[in-house]
Amino acid sequence: MQSTSDTQLLEISLGPQHPSTHGVFRMNAVLDGETIVKLKPVMGYLHRNHEQIGEHTSYIGSFPFTDRLDYFCAMSNNLGLALAIEKLGNIPVAERGEYLRIIMVELTRVLNHTAVTGFLLNDMGAFGTPLLYAFREREKILDLFEAASGSRMMCNYIRPGGVRIDVPEGWLQQARALVAGYPQFLDEFERLLTKNEIIRQRTQQVGILPKALAVNASITGPLLRATGVNYDVRKVDGYSIYPRFSYKVPLGSVGDVYDRYYVRILEMRESLKILQQALRDIPAGPAVSPKGQAMVKAPRTFRPPKGEVYSRIEAPKGELGFFLTSDGTPQPYRYHIRAPSFINLTVLEDMCLGYKVADAIIILGSIDIVLGEVDR
Repeated sequence: MQSTSDTQLLEISLGPQHPSTHGVFRMNAVLDGETIVKLKPVMGYLHRNHEQIGEHTSYIGSFPFTDRLDYFCAMSNNLGLALAIEKLGNIPVAERGEYLRIIMVELTRVLNHTAVTGFLLNDMGAFGTPLLYAFREREKILDLFEAASGSRMMCNYIRPGGVRIDVPEGWLQQARALVAGYPQFLDEFERLLTKNEIIRQRTQQVGILPKALAVNASITGPLLRATGVNYDVRKVDGYSIYPRFSYKVPLGSVGDVYDRYYVRILEMRESLKILQQALRDIPAGPAVSPKGQAMVKAPRTFRPPKGEVYSRIEAPKGELGFFLTSDGTPQPYRYHIRAPSFINLTVLEDMCLGYKVADAIIILGSIDIVLGEVDR
């Protein structure tokens, strides 16, 4: 291939085992010197037939598989499927279970944004400190997940009608202590990062995603809001009990790597506000009490009426949707997932054109993908 300046173009392949790709993912790039003139994302290395398996197992049997989508955010994945099943079968949700769900998924949002910030700085060359600080805090949230569900990452916890089991004694007090202390960590994190001159030079005006392109490409989550588009499924749909809580939707203005970083920092602070309210207002009582139960009893063999539903949530990476079609049998006739990591990857080339190879690494990191969700 020849460039307009009659210099030879270089084709390189980053991945599928490159450390910056966060999994088995490849970027085939064409370079003019170090400038990217073409880039093609190559995925599919981790495909494992999630949707086909979902059409040959029971509705409840798919919950452990949702854990393996975005394996950083298992609780959110559980909630997305639970809401779709409840909508399909008109299943009520226990009041205490509603609050426990919100607590779990907002803790998941904080966990995800903390980890991706550490990964982004690691991709930028800041080895060690930011990532280790992030993982130190992530471990505290994983300890809570383990105490509640028995697992740190593959939680399999949320169910239609509520949650699988109530949290153990003392769990809510531990969660309140973690939420109360988390702003201090964020303040410390921001002192290291937000006004850091090197970080600003590496991230500002890099990987800009135009607002119109983001909307036309169906981009969602922090990637969309960093462009200035005020769109959050929690606000738009008001699902679960989110309308009961007071919180803001942080927005960027430029849509560059820096905005995507800072929007996630602000989203963590808003999630902590939701958590404070939920932990304050959660109904008292053990799971077996009539007024404080965590789960409405649902039939063990679930046979919803014929029909189809699409249910979505504001997952940490964007809109996570589940489409279910019922033919009246215990297994879905059609089971499909709208994965935000996959959709958000479609604008990777547009964000990288004209930038250097080193910029492409942090642009990919700022999208925040997990290959389990991209490939399914």
